[in-house]
Amino acid sequence: MTNSIKNKSTPADYNVKPPPLVCNELAHTDIDLIIPADYAGLRLDQALAKLLPQWSRSRLQSWIVENRVVVDGLIATVKQKVWGNEYVRISPQDTVAESAYTAENIHLDIIHEDESLIVINKPAGLVTHPGNGNWQGTLLNALLHHAPQLENVPRAGIVHRLDKNTSGLLVVAKTIEAQTNLVRQLQQHTVKRDYLALVLGEVEQSGSVDAPIGRHPIHRTKMAVTTHGKSARTHYRVIEILEGCTLLQCSLETGRTHQIRVHMSAIGHPLAGDPVYGGKPRNTRQVIGELLINFPRQALHAQKLALTHPHTEQILTWEANVPDDLENLLQKLKYHSKEEP
Repeated sequence: MTNSIKNKSTPADYNVKPPPLVCNELAHTDIDLIIPADYAGLRLDQALAKLLPQWSRSRLQSWIVENRVVVDGLIATVKQKVWGNEYVRISPQDTVAESAYTAENIHLDIIHEDESLIVINKPAGLVTHPGNGNWQGTLLNALLHHAPQLENVPRAGIVHRLDKNTSGLLVVAKTIEAQTNLVRQLQQHTVKRDYLALVLGEVEQSGSVDAPIGRHPIHRTKMAVTTHGKSARTHYRVIEILEGCTLLQCSLETGRTHQIRVHMSAIGHPLAGDPVYGGKPRNTRQVIGELLINFPRQALHAQKLALTHPHTEQILTWEANVPDDLENLLQKLKYHSKEEP
């Protein structure tokens, strides 16, 4: 089964952030309640989940673990049972990170959805998961709005990520069972992920990079090829050689953070537009160099995705068209490449 994205929509500006949260917006007042007599024999977290359906059971469990729940004046425990008429006080005191797990009405380009999974074509500029500096406006927030039941699945069903400024296909599990299955497929390297990458320099032949990736020893926000890193393998195939750059298909055997960006930079062919691992075009005309330098993001697009469906066990394949910004860059490069020097 193959699916292809045909329609292109007007790109949204995902860099526009909502107003920053302030402290008094993050804190809930204490919650006081009495356990009904007919709840006798239930675990505390089960009873609280019935009484407070606006919060997930996992969230309530975390509050118990963090000593935010008191029963009859004593700190509660996760496995504690209730027998009815207990007085319970809960002090949520949400942190910024907890408040990040809220539903937000953000458009999603969904190309496949069933009872087990969702396949999304993520635009460049959309952060996958909340983190430092991006606590709202993420794919996770959008998923919680689209499918509220994902609040009961760890990480809202996200099993792998794309960098903020990488576009393309990403799969999300809708149930814990599907998530477990997809994570196992990723660990066994049976999920096929092919990317389009425009790299600087002319790559003469296809090949592979087998080099471990870990945190950069000095610049801790960056990744690097390092002997102490985790094993990482990227296979690349030359699609087209252009002046000063090459269009590659990169296939991931592993899925390390920034893997393609780090590996391509390590062999002297960083991605065009990459603000972290990139370089400057060499031995090319000014018009070509400016096109490559001025591209506002890393020229990387997750184009193809193939996996075994967690429920039906059918092998499914999806393909996403090249996004407008990268397509326009390629057309301009091809046009100028035909010009006489």
